[in-house]
Amino acid sequence: MAYARAKARTRNTVRKESVLAERFGVFAECLLTGVWIAVASLGVVTYPAAFAAGARHLRRRTAHESGGWREFVADFRSAVRGGWLAGLAGWAAVAAVWVDVQAARAGIPGGPLVGAVGLFALIGLAVAGLRAAAVWAPGDSWRGLLARAGRRTVLDPAGSFLLTAGLAVVVLSGWVIAPLAVPVLGAVAAAAVAVEERYRNH
Repeated sequence: MAYARAKARTRNTVRKESVLAERFGVFAECLLTGVWIAVASLGVVTYPAAFAAGARHLRRRTAHESGGWREFVADFRSAVRGGWLAGLAGWAAVAAVWVDVQAARAGIPGGPLVGAVGLFALIGLAVAGLRAAAVWAPGDSWRGLLARAGRRTVLDPAGSFLLTAGLAVVVLSGWVIAPLAVPVLGAVAAAAVAVEERYRNH
């Protein structure tokens, strides 16, 4: 009896250690993926494709499927074919909001309201972009992905708030210690994957 109890305790200890190792491995993979995303985003308009490839890599990792840098690059090349247009549209939205903010600072009547609306719209677009990237697969249309992600952004406010908080962490990390924002990008991609999985199973 004592031997059986000792064996059961050993089995439980090994199981707990394996779960801890698995979770730490996923966390480390998120940080590494953040570096890959940052490198792939250097093309200025390639950030949607970079996040899509990063999210797909993390989905493979959590599903215990093989895949590394080569698969990430292959996914990035596939995603960037239409993703660069989404990236260009994102920068256009940033420019429009910047103009609104400058108008608000200049004291133009109605400027503060327009600036606030523009800022909230930009955050919503960023969240929708992350949600679209989190479910991207080769052959998907970015227009369709973004349209469906926009609906999920509105219908799932809790998940959208979580992603907004993740984006805030990236901005604050970059503000305090710029290099720290790089690995955090992977955590944001992982959060987007988790939010989409939660919405799908809700």
